[in-house]
Amino acid sequence: MKITLLGTGDAIGTPKVGCACPQCTYAKETGRMRLRTSLLIENEGHYLLIDSSPDLRQQLLLNGSPHIDAVIWTHGHYDHFVGFGEFYRVQNIPPAFAAPQVLNYCAEAFRFLTFDKVAIQPYESFEIFGITATLFMVKHPPAYTCGILFETGQSRVAFTSDTNIDIPQQSLDLLQDLDLLLLDSLVPSNISIGKHMNYLEACTLAGRLAPKDFRCVHMSHMIPWELPHTGKDREIFEFP
Repeated sequence: MKITLLGTGDAIGTPKVGCACPQCTYAKETGRMRLRTSLLIENEGHYLLIDSSPDLRQQLLLNGSPHIDAVIWTHGHYDHFVGFGEFYRVQNIPPAFAAPQVLNYCAEAFRFLTFDKVAIQPYESFEIFGITATLFMVKHPPAYTCGILFETGQSRVAFTSDTNIDIPQQSLDLLQDLDLLLLDSLVPSNISIGKHMNYLEACTLAGRLAPKDFRCVHMSHMIPWELPHTGKDREIFEFP
C-alpha cells in the first residue's frame, strides 16, 4: 500500500491569496504550496482517492496523472469534495463511497455526472482494492464527518479528516497499533477553534494513540513550514 499526500492545506490553501505573512511570503518566494488536503492510495494496481479537493486537477498532474478507480468522501465541505467535477471529460467517472448523509449531500452537487454511489455505514468495514476500509465518526460540528482506517494484512493507517480532539471513544478504539496516523491540525498551538484541532492537540492525540509515525495535515497558512510531524504535499509512505 502506497499513500501520497496530494495536499496538506486547509480550505484556503497556502499561500493564501493576498496574504503577506511569513509562511505565505516564503511560499511565494520558493514555490512551495499546501494544496487542499486529500490522499492518494495505491494498492494492487488500483488508485483510491480520499476526498476530491478543489485542487484535484493540479494534484493529479503533479503526481503522474493516475487513473482514479474510486473516491471516498469524508464529509460535505467544499474543500473535501467539490473537485470531483474535474473528472468530467477526463476519465470515466469513478464510483464514490461515503456515509449515507455525506453521499447524498455531495452527489446532489454532481447531478450532471453519471457515477455509481455506494453508501457505507460507519464502523462497518468494507473491502476495496485489497484494502479493508472502515469509516469512523469524528467531531467536526455541525458537519457529519468521518475519518477512515485502512488496513492490509500487515499495515494499519488512519486519517482523522477534519475534527476537534473530542473524537468518540468507539473511534479511538479503532486507532490503536497504527503504522501511520494523519491528523487534522488547522492552527498553531496558541489558537483554539472548536471545529478543528490545533497543533498541540494533534500532537497530544498522537501521543495518546502512539502510532509508529504521524503527520499533521489540513494545516492553515498560520502553521510554520518546519514544525515537526507536519505533512508535506507529495510526501509518500509505503507499507507492505
